[in-house]
Amino acid sequence: MKKIIFTVAVSFICLISFAQFAGIQGGQKPEPLPEGFKPSACNTFLSQYPAVNSQTREALFRVNAPTARLVQVDLAGKRYNMKRDERGVWTCITDPQVVGFHYYSIWIDSVPVMDRNTQAYFGSNWESSGIEIPEGPEGDYYRFNKNIPHGQIRSIYYWSEINGLERHCNVYVPAEYESNPQKRYPVLYLLHGWGEDEDGWMNQGHMGNIMDGLIATGKAVPMIVVMDCGDIKTNPDVRSASTNDVTQIYVKDLIPFIDKTFRTKTDRMNRAMAGLSRGGMQTTMTVFNNPDKFAWLGTFSGFFMGGFGMRSGDKAPSMSQLIETAFNGVFKDPSAFDKQFRLLFISTGTEERSPKEQVEALKAHGIKNIVYHESQGTAHEWLTWRRALNDFAPRLFK
Repeated sequence: MKKIIFTVAVSFICLISFAQFAGIQGGQKPEPLPEGFKPSACNTFLSQYPAVNSQTREALFRVNAPTARLVQVDLAGKRYNMKRDERGVWTCITDPQVVGFHYYSIWIDSVPVMDRNTQAYFGSNWESSGIEIPEGPEGDYYRFNKNIPHGQIRSIYYWSEINGLERHCNVYVPAEYESNPQKRYPVLYLLHGWGEDEDGWMNQGHMGNIMDGLIATGKAVPMIVVMDCGDIKTNPDVRSASTNDVTQIYVKDLIPFIDKTFRTKTDRMNRAMAGLSRGGMQTTMTVFNNPDKFAWLGTFSGFFMGGFGMRSGDKAPSMSQLIETAFNGVFKDPSAFDKQFRLLFISTGTEERSPKEQVEALKAHGIKNIVYHESQGTAHEWLTWRRALNDFAPRLFK
């Protein structure tokens, strides 16, 4: 009898503790959100805030910081002052935001911290908070579709002789991979940007959902997608690598590992590379310096033919000079370029620095295997790059 009473008492205490946790975790209480607001898709379990109004595209933030003197939200290049109530709970509503994913931080008395009410996203070289301003049906291509087959994204470590330690990569295999044990697949190497890591395309980019949808509808051929780190990693035993050129790791360590581990097609016509921002620059460096390894390449917000290494006071080269000399003269002979490379895909958001003038000059020079893509209304952000991948992948290996 005493054991039964004790068990009931413990269960009752656990229920109370859980209710308290659900009510006060992060300073939040289970009170109704303002009309039109829903928790962001990036929130952690049970977190109501930040909340987003899909119609107005405003975001509502709430932070419990009773001893703070100043609390702010830093979102999309603007810092918002929050207002404190008598309990020490701070709130604010932002201006309308551009749809898509955005990093943000909470500033408490001038110290930036991550909001523990959201999942962690590695960006700008630290674990950041994230918020998704939802698109309408036009964003369904990067959302999970329960009605189609889904591939797998595998977390894998491999040894890099150049880096001097193990490296981590994520590898997407299409839904049919296990059911076709004799089939080999082309490979896309997909790079993230500066301050992010190999998990970016998987988490912020939703590349798995994008590729599943493209393959299921027949828009893209089934392919393997490899997402590796764009940085030379270190640890307490290896403080620096033997080279600062990560592209050599891709060619000499990563590609052989992938070809040995997965059922890949190993000729250059079945190998592509693409990257966003800095990853776009790394893509051009890797592909143009190793034309025997790749026939397809894409840069998302990351194509610039000139300007690197220029000193203050140097005269900027003309467009014709850039075409003749960029990337060791790869564009100098248009017919040779088109014979060597099946596709150069260049994408950008309309609200960021545009390489359109350079693309038009390359076309006028005679380059035919080049495609220019624009994401309307977006800047240097993940929605730009989701749209780029959605347009790029169907063009590959055909």
